[in-house]
Amino acid sequence: MYEAAVFYVFGSVLVLSGLAVITARNPVHGVLFLVLAFFTASAIWLLLRAEFLAIVLVVVYVGAVMVLFLFVVMMLDINLEKVREGFWKNLPLALVVGGIMVAEMTAVLAGGYFDLLPRPVALPAEYSNTKALGRVIYTNYAYAFEIAAVILLVAIIAAIALTLRRRKDSRGQDPGAQAKVRRADRVRMVSMPAEKE
Repeated sequence: MYEAAVFYVFGSVLVLSGLAVITARNPVHGVLFLVLAFFTASAIWLLLRAEFLAIVLVVVYVGAVMVLFLFVVMMLDINLEKVREGFWKNLPLALVVGGIMVAEMTAVLAGGYFDLLPRPVALPAEYSNTKALGRVIYTNYAYAFEIAAVILLVAIIAAIALTLRRRKDSRGQDPGAQAKVRRADRVRMVSMPAEKE
């Protein structure tokens, strides 16, 4: 009973934070609500005894990707009025996609409620979902895992390249020019007559 109550509390927080992501006027607030949604989803996965997935969600998405998104949103000069112009144009497609997602979740929840889905198999006490997940990822889905890692790396590099701005008034070292320097360019011998009292 306690787990069900905690699940519904976390589920409602997740739904509300997801709605706040798409309705927030400030993009930084939207990113922060998305961080809250990820943390809540991680807590729900902990309730479902998927500890590894919960930790990966916090470390990868909250710790890396969302911080990167936050930096990009804060550093880019986003015209909010231009972003809001396409809201009503994209609303019908968004409603269709949202309706499909609601229908899918309703089918899954109704199947569990009316015992249409198979019951989960009881697992032994020494079973580790992290070990089982690692075995599946690195055997059956090794190529897909590596492709996802490369895509994530390209996304990080692209985000850094978007936010990198060169200042014209900043001074920096040029190693190529430093390597080409000669002694005559740096040291000048000046002969001065000795002073007499």
